[in-house]
Amino acid sequence: MNPQWEAAPKSYAIRDSRQMVWVLSGNSLIAAPLSNSVKPVTLHLITCRDTEFSDKKKGNLVYLGIKGKDLCLFCAEIQGKPTLQLKEKNIMDLYREKEAQKPFLFFHNEEGSTSVFQSVSYPGWFLATSSTSGQPIFLTQERGKTSNTNFYLDSVE
Repeated sequence: MNPQWEAAPKSYAIRDSRQMVWVLSGNSLIAAPLSNSVKPVTLHLITCRDTEFSDKKKGNLVYLGIKGKDLCLFCAEIQGKPTLQLKEKNIMDLYREKEAQKPFLFFHNEEGSTSVFQSVSYPGWFLATSSTSGQPIFLTQERGKTSNTNFYLDSVE
């Protein structure tokens, strides 16, 4: 493929319904209230070219990364529970892979004006923020209870 024709990730500011934004803290993503002292990450999102895990009912297959860092969101089982991690990986390297890299894949679905991200490796597990500030972004099966699984994506150039 000609590199100049290659797709580029789309960039978004991401926040939940409580106006909590995603912030990089060491090697973790945490949710914090938006304020002048907070530096939210810009989320990179790019579609997966491999359609092996495609499921239109669940949404589009995407990779999620942090703009300006070689960090991508990754799902792994830790102590028997699906857990969200950040892995050192360039999002474009994931995009270029011939085969989908399942632990890095999410179904991106739109619900009204919000976006929902479901793990491909762990169906029924969704990206979520806690209602408590300073908590890590995590995976949950409990939608709409105590955590937020719907996010507003605001396009950033």
